[in-house]
Amino acid sequence: MKPQLLKVANNSVNSFSARRDKVPYINNRWHYHAEVELIYFKKGNGTQFIGDSIKRFRSGDVVLVGAHLPHYWRFDDNYFNDEKSNADVVVVHFCENFWGNSFLNLPENKSLKLLLERAQRGVQVQDKSKKLIGELIESILLSEGPKRIILLVEALLAIENYSQSSLLSSIGFRHDFEETENDRINAIYNYSLANFKRKIQMEEMAAVANISPNSFCRYFKSRTRKTYTQFISEIRVGHACKLLIEDSMNVKQICYESGFHNFASFHKHFKIITGKSPLSYQKSYLQK
Repeated sequence: MKPQLLKVANNSVNSFSARRDKVPYINNRWHYHAEVELIYFKKGNGTQFIGDSIKRFRSGDVVLVGAHLPHYWRFDDNYFNDEKSNADVVVVHFCENFWGNSFLNLPENKSLKLLLERAQRGVQVQDKSKKLIGELIESILLSEGPKRIILLVEALLAIENYSQSSLLSSIGFRHDFEETENDRINAIYNYSLANFKRKIQMEEMAAVANISPNSFCRYFKSRTRKTYTQFISEIRVGHACKLLIEDSMNVKQICYESGFHNFASFHKHFKIITGKSPLSYQKSYLQK
């Protein structure tokens, strides 16, 4: 499956770019770029795709995505349909060598170099330090001169040295760059996100991908290293996590609202994907 190569806008005034997005559709597709991306979701919720990782993103999240690693943040429908649901995202893009070819090889920068190596799989901050890191990222927008670079380094070092973080994409993830597949992943993802609450037939997905039904499952697994059934289960569990956090339905209602057709299957897949039962997941989040 082919992500789209995007060109990140730069200017002659700054050595790296930083911007604030308040709409949910900026780069709203499966894409990659040569720059490292540091993103802070000050406000926004949706489904996050990084390499072969699928999970929910929420307000307050901080993620670091390495160069050429495909990614896609799909905001929930209410951000497109409800004027009261506003996104607020700060995005920083920088080349790994924008500070010079020898900078990362300095002995003082060992942890910084290690973080950028880990970012090749995507790094997500997990603990309360993401609030501080988010504020550092936000400060870059208001800074000029050397202070911008200092703040970026501080944010990166805080991720590596002072936060609990997790790697997102699997170590074996690979992606190809066949130009003929530019839009196929977007079509599959968007159709799946729009229809996961009901049973999706393989014939439907084959038509979306414009290949034969007999080829679709083999094609999908060869590109993503997971079956389509696993993929759709991860989307459904991600939606269930959102509903559990909102705490406005009971668990059985959430089961059916998330596209599962029986409670045993829901409980099984939820625990496989999250490592917790639905109630344990809800309790641990609400206690925070």
